[in-house]
Formats: sequence, C-alpha cells, structure tokens
Amino acid sequence: MNFQALIRARYSVRAYKPDPVDEDKLARILEAARLAPTAANRQPVRVMVIPTKGREKEMARIYSREWFVQAPLVLCVCALPSEAWVRKADGWNAAEVDAAIVMAHIVLAAAEEGLGTCWIAAFDPAAARDVLGLPPEVIPSAFTPLGIPADTAAPKKRRPLADLVRQDHW
Repeated sequence: MNFQALIRARYSVRAYKPDPVDEDKLARILEAARLAPTAANRQPVRVMVIPTKGREKEMARIYSREWFVQAPLVLCVCALPSEAWVRKADGWNAAEVDAAIVMAHIVLAAAEEGLGTCWIAAFDPAAARDVLGLPPEVIPSAFTPLGIPADTAAPKKRRPLADLVRQDHW
C-alpha cells in the first residue's frame, strides 16, 4: 500500500477480535518504532508490549473502555526525559514529542499489517505507573490496543487544509 492510501485507510479501531497478533507482524511494527526519527537520534523511548489476557481488570484501571482490552495486546510508549535531547535556548525537552513520533510509526505500521490501533492519551497516568511498575523517571505517553479490527472505519472528519496551513506568516 502506498503512503497516501495507508493514511486514508488507517482509523481508530474501537472493537477487536481476540485472535493473536502474528509475531512477524509485531516484529515489523516494533522495528518501525525503532526506526522512528527522534531529536538528535537519542531514542528516549521504550515500547512496552502488554498481553491483555488475564489482565483485563488491572488494565481497565489504566483506561476503562471495554474495547481497550479486547485486543490481545496493548502497547505503551514511554518517554525517558533523562535520555532526550534538550534545546539549549530554553531547556525544552523533546522526550514526549519523540514518544509521539514513535506512536505515529506504530499506528501506521500496524495499519499496513492489517491490524488495528487506537491512540489513547486519556488514560490514568498514576494507574499506568502502578500497573506497569514504571519508575518515577519514566513517563507513560500513549497507549494503543493492537489486534485485528472487529469494526469498520467510519468516514473521517477532518478540517479543511486551508484552516490548518499558513503560508509565510500567521
């Protein structure tokens, strides 16, 4: 699938089949995450692969929607600010932007593999820390279920390009 077709086909999946994710597909998705661009190529991220079977109740503490644990796997992209590039001019730390780029690679690679995802930021960070045993210096940035979709895409609602692009100045 070419990139334009891929970005049009990808959607936020909110129903999953319980079928396992093929290990080769998972490996390609994780490789896409590894190859994602990060500031100064520091790669201040970790991707947690979490099987959901038997952990549905504790994972629901992180995000309580039923479909979150329908997929056989949930991925969590974590940021490590101590490993990130920091802009000298103002001290801005790129860790969470880098984590977002990694998650973008994950959701697009999953779509190419015929798998579904749904980028989740509305989770409980304290529950995520507790359930996943994250140390204080690790930031859980985003989650996604990963599995075979059991729903179909609805039409995409997007603002017109003219609303989003500025030429030369604001």
